[in-house]
Amino acid sequence: MTGAIQQLGIDTLNSLARLGRRAQFLLQTLSGIGSLLWRPGLVVAQLESVGVRSLVIIVVSGLFVGMVLGLQGYNTLVDFGAEESLGVVVALSLVRELGPVVAALLFAGRAGSALAAEIGLMKATEQLDGMAMMAVDPVKRVIAPRFLAAFIAMPLLAAVFSAVGVLGGYVVGVEWLGVDGGAYWSQMQGKVDLYEDVYNGVIKSIVFGFAIAWLATFEGYDAQPTAEGVAKATTRTVVQSALVVLMLDFILTALMFGEI
Repeated sequence: MTGAIQQLGIDTLNSLARLGRRAQFLLQTLSGIGSLLWRPGLVVAQLESVGVRSLVIIVVSGLFVGMVLGLQGYNTLVDFGAEESLGVVVALSLVRELGPVVAALLFAGRAGSALAAEIGLMKATEQLDGMAMMAVDPVKRVIAPRFLAAFIAMPLLAAVFSAVGVLGGYVVGVEWLGVDGGAYWSQMQGKVDLYEDVYNGVIKSIVFGFAIAWLATFEGYDAQPTAEGVAKATTRTVVQSALVVLMLDFILTALMFGEI
């Protein structure tokens, strides 16, 4: 019994220490972002890495998610004679919920894991220590550009996901199932509100991007400098990002609907 309590205390202290390192790391990263104003090429290169290279999985996934929403929504709405509202169902499902959440999960699996592995490998091969020895701040040179690029790329990818999903719903609903195309777009235009729906989705994607960028860069920077340590950091990044995105989604949704 005493050993279990002692282990619980050790685990609690380790968790608090890790939380403190995480907060300190975030402050250092945010303070290093200002220096990127004079070196925008570092951010552009990372945007290509974490953003452009994630486009394929985002576009393909968004297309099929929209097509599934169109098919499922049609088969539900047709029972009530409301199949012309298919565009509203697809658009609201995507811009409010599925667009930001699914895009964030895909982004964490594709770009977040890559960031953690890359930074962890640089630590394992002592590249970060070498930069420090040459009076180059590794946080400003390596971490901050990757953090900022991930933060910027996530909302853009979520917007692409939602837009492609709406087109996927159009292909299934209008071209395949025969829903009137004018009704599909006009109902969507009339019912989807810019502030209550689109902006809420944008806010979610921004928050998710910040969380994923923070988790991925910290796990890579804090990884044990071994092959096993890098592998564990990559796994933690994906698992923690998924859990945090789903938790934040619930909190933000409750706030936006006034339930908190």
